[in-house]
Amino acid sequence: MEFEGDIATIAPEPAMYDCVYSVQHKGPGRYLAFSCDGQLVASGSADTSIKIMDVDRMVARAKETVVMEREEHPVIRTIIDHTDEVSALEFHPREPIITSGSLDMTVKFFDYTKVSLRKSSKTIYDVFPINCMSYHPSGDFLVVGVEHPTIRMHDVATTSCFACPVPQSYHTEPITSVKYSPDGRFFASGSKDGSIKIWDGISCRCVTTFTAAHDGAPVCSVDVTRNGKYVLSSGMDSVVRLWELSTNRCLIAYTGAGGGGKQMFRSSATLNHTEEYVMMADETTGNLCSWDARNATRKKLISLNHSDTVRHFAHSHVQAAYISTGDDHRVRFWYRKA
Repeated sequence: MEFEGDIATIAPEPAMYDCVYSVQHKGPGRYLAFSCDGQLVASGSADTSIKIMDVDRMVARAKETVVMEREEHPVIRTIIDHTDEVSALEFHPREPIITSGSLDMTVKFFDYTKVSLRKSSKTIYDVFPINCMSYHPSGDFLVVGVEHPTIRMHDVATTSCFACPVPQSYHTEPITSVKYSPDGRFFASGSKDGSIKIWDGISCRCVTTFTAAHDGAPVCSVDVTRNGKYVLSSGMDSVVRLWELSTNRCLIAYTGAGGGGKQMFRSSATLNHTEEYVMMADETTGNLCSWDARNATRKKLISLNHSDTVRHFAHSHVQAAYISTGDDHRVRFWYRKA
């Protein structure tokens, strides 16, 4: 997303995706995450379980070119080690580790190469439920947002905890989303206080604040573009906004989701793998809303086929594939066939 040349250039309608695989948790789905290379995807549920799925196996099933044997099942690991709802998931950027956060106030690390995986290899304990987390690109640090205004930065090797040395810079309400920039120079955070803050990736000091970023509504999610120049946010006002960091202003607002009404649950907005489109699941209709990233032109709605509220949505970083989950306990993997 360079925004070079004519910003009004209209991208074609996004090609249709097909649901090529579906799996069910015993409880409502809560969180989803793709690995950095796009080869794996993980889902977390209110039933405390985590499922890790192989993307190639899901795609192979859709192509029906092979007969799937038991050892080729798309779900390669099922982890049950939390005692409460899984609320956040992140793949380590360099190691075969899946990190999970939970309402049981723990962050756990799992080595998913182990076939008999049962327990976490490392646990970070907190005094508040975990809401979100994001890895530094090196994998050496993990920023964690909890049901408290203070963001934690953990050294992954030692689990030591750091925080901004200037308390006056903290959010005033719990953290809802955090995201590192691709180069690790900074990370962004969103909060129930309605603000977005940009933090120095080394000193953990706040460098920019967007107050009332969504007209006072709580911020649901923040994401950073590949070039590190823009932050994409969604709010409980059902609006998605693109913020230009060089000018500290809202560059584009993507409207029309949820009929302009208030949301009941947090929903995340993201860019697709080419950063041509902005996407967000519509809580009201259960459809996927998409916009041209450059000019906010609304595209056709895509049904996500969930029978209850869609609670989370994630798009692959490397290919035309996304995954959705919701209160119907289902996880659905969508893929754009060539």
